[in-house]
Amino acid sequence: MKLKEKYRLVLEYFKKERPLPETELDFGDPFGLVVAVILSAQCTDKRVNMITPALLKAFPDAASMAAAGLDDIFGFIKSCSFPNNKARHLKEMASVLAREFGGKVPEEPDQLMKLPGVGRKTANVIASVIYRKPVIAVDTHVFRVARRIGLTPGAKTPLMVEKKLTRYIEPSLRHNAHHWLILHGRYTCQARKPKCKECGLTGICSYYLKKQQVKGKSPEGKGDSENHN
Repeated sequence: MKLKEKYRLVLEYFKKERPLPETELDFGDPFGLVVAVILSAQCTDKRVNMITPALLKAFPDAASMAAAGLDDIFGFIKSCSFPNNKARHLKEMASVLAREFGGKVPEEPDQLMKLPGVGRKTANVIASVIYRKPVIAVDTHVFRVARRIGLTPGAKTPLMVEKKLTRYIEPSLRHNAHHWLILHGRYTCQARKPKCKECGLTGICSYYLKKQQVKGKSPEGKGDSENHN
């Protein structure tokens, strides 16, 4: 199967199964999303959603969080992973946001990456979710699912996966595709025990077809090749 055709089938499947995907992080404004995404590193969205209401009630904007003490921020986020580092990142992020951007969350990923605690993935999440920029954030779920299905052959790093996905997914679909891949990885194509029996993509999934070959069964498809035409 040509790679372009695989993308078409995968995106059609996701469109049908989950036509309006969105982030599972709760937030009320751009600043709230920046805070939530920073906290979400190696932490579940469920836990983050338990933490952010009280935190953002106490420090609702960049100026108030920048003025807060590290111990005060830590007190609100101590139940999440790496609270000491994240407390420092939040305070430093808020300080830079208030000082250099007037408290307004910038739209472009390169500007967002100037904020402490905001790397490429986080910047792309914020730019995509808030401002609908045609970028794709590659977290552990996106990285795993894209490679398992066979959407990014030869891609060995998150940046390589991002570039491949960006190349083959049209700009208008990138916002949804980011969430489709995350949610598929979170609930179906899980890291340790993928739920292949519940997945509608097994007929074109490189991981599944290879597994069937190992078992001695005859897969329906053959190896993927790229078609740049």
